[in-house]
Amino acid sequence: MGLIVVTGPPAAGKSSWIKAHARPSDVVIDLDLMALAMAGPGADHHRHDPTLLRIVHRARQAAIHEAERHLTTTDVYLIHTMPQAKARARYRRLGARIVVVDPGEAIVRARVRDMRDPQMDAVVTRWYRDHRRGGSRAVTPQASRAW
Repeated sequence: MGLIVVTGPPAAGKSSWIKAHARPSDVVIDLDLMALAMAGPGADHHRHDPTLLRIVHRARQAAIHEAERHLTTTDVYLIHTMPQAKARARYRRLGARIVVVDPGEAIVRARVRDMRDPQMDAVVTRWYRDHRRGGSRAVTPQASRAW
């Protein structure tokens, strides 16, 4: 049992990786799924209203805090696209396993171009820049899939 932090650029397949590995009894903390659950009917899966995002970010922090109390009895999967040094240190203290999902920059950029808000391209650029500087660790290849 423990914490599994799944990181990687936008549209890398982090949620898909979790779907392939988590069990029904595990806890999954995924900002996009939380936003979708809190949004009105027909809301976009990846484009969220700023007010909704503020609410979801607070709910996510509360979920993480509570989940930390159960790491000895439950696997907790947490998506964190770009954890900063403070978060990475916290995850290390908790004994987290870090999984980096990255199918490659060309695939990620094509997915973002086809399915995400154009502003996400800047997040992709930042993720790869930070990754190349050592901001992330070992890469878990994620095969491309039909979207």
